[in-house]
Amino acid sequence: MFEHEDHDHAHCESDALQRAETACADRRVNFTAQRRRVLEALLESHVPTSAYDIIDRLAADGPRPAPITVYRALDFLAEQGFVHRIESRNAYVACCHVHEGGEVVFLLCDKCGAADEVTSIQLAGPIAAIAREAGFEPRRSVLEIRGLCARCREMAGEA
Repeated sequence: MFEHEDHDHAHCESDALQRAETACADRRVNFTAQRRRVLEALLESHVPTSAYDIIDRLAADGPRPAPITVYRALDFLAEQGFVHRIESRNAYVACCHVHEGGEVVFLLCDKCGAADEVTSIQLAGPIAAIAREAGFEPRRSVLEIRGLCARCREMAGEA
């Protein structure tokens, strides 16, 4: 959900942190303090954030982390499904959804910068078929749709 809609962001943030803690315990992987801090920085908003912006956010509350430690944390968080990389923006966004299969599609607002993610079961088959027809074995797909969110369209008089 775009964060400026009727949205309880504190609930969204606490749910995402709880899911990460539970998943790491279940998977027997270490959810270190650094990994948690990076995830918390991303959970501050639904606007995709660069690694260097994360470093700046973390430096505001303590020592400035080395870029490599933030990139390693981001790699771990992405591998575990707690964050997504927005390829077109070279940025990351926390995952606040539970995915039950299908393709994840990112909706990116060109005006306010917010991102939302939706899952589409309907797209999974056609994307797999396209790849198969080309003799290609996909490992990961990133679908990004750029445009204007409902609030920005409304503010521009387009809704």
